[in-house]
Amino acid sequence: MDSELSGDVVVVGGGIIGMSTALVLARAGRRVRVWSREPPERTTSAVAGALWWPYRIAPEDRVGPWSLRSLRRYERWAGRPDTTGVRLVDGVHDGVRLDGLGAWAGEVTGLRDTAEGLAARLPLIDMRVHLAWLHDELAAAGVEVERREVRSLDEAAGVAGVVVNCSGLGARELAPDASVRPVRGQLVVVENPGVRTWFTSAEGGSDATTYFFPQPGGRLLLGGTAQEDDWSLEPDPAVAEGIVRRCATLRPEIAGARVVEHRVGLRPARPAVRVEREAGAAGGVLVHNYGHGGAGVTVAWGCAEEAARLVEESG
Repeated sequence: MDSELSGDVVVVGGGIIGMSTALVLARAGRRVRVWSREPPERTTSAVAGALWWPYRIAPEDRVGPWSLRSLRRYERWAGRPDTTGVRLVDGVHDGVRLDGLGAWAGEVTGLRDTAEGLAARLPLIDMRVHLAWLHDELAAAGVEVERREVRSLDEAAGVAGVVVNCSGLGARELAPDASVRPVRGQLVVVENPGVRTWFTSAEGGSDATTYFFPQPGGRLLLGGTAQEDDWSLEPDPAVAEGIVRRCATLRPEIAGARVVEHRVGLRPARPAVRVEREAGAAGGVLVHNYGHGGAGVTVAWGCAEEAARLVEESG
């Protein structure tokens, strides 16, 4: 490794995890580039419903602090929703009670049990706006986001002393890590018939979930699914009909809303998130930051800060 490149960092992956990690590192003074197979608007992150909440993610003792560090950033950015895509919106988690949550819940202002479920005012993020804003923030910090198909982490190690693996589902081959699995999520976007609050409900033992999230521009995101080991990116019309039907049971006005878009994304699930450092190729350093499942937006900045700390500890 050329000594001039030993302090350089290549972040592999251009979704919310890769972009947040790259920005934290750049602002810490590192020379960073991002390699991403897809542009931000075509990553899995762009499909996310993006309500801040620790959902289907472990280990709890680390997820709580990661989530709270991310929450504080989103709360600040909610003051500029048109620019950042972040808003604070009221809603209810059906079937969730305060006493069933971890210690982290005590740090979230305004959580309260009601007859309808756990009421909260939480960050709800328009990911297409948010990812575009992060891309601009990276450019301002001197970070180049390069479209590149990465077939081996050794490719990145050949040009930088530090590689941060934020490849999501791609880590299954790149790490390689067979414990990384897809959890398919399908959404339906409709014209918002006047819904102003969000709602979520997960059906125990089922791959079906029910939620709706109001978004700017008169849109309402309806969901959803959590189909393990399903690699299909094609919207299923029958699944879409079921999503609309479940949401309309709760808000009848949704039944007649015009469908404007179908979305499908594959959440990069793992039994536990992997944020750790190991020796890389050619004497370099490799830091992993992947396996966030359906809560990547929720923990992104906490994980980014931890990954950056591991980079700095490497010298």
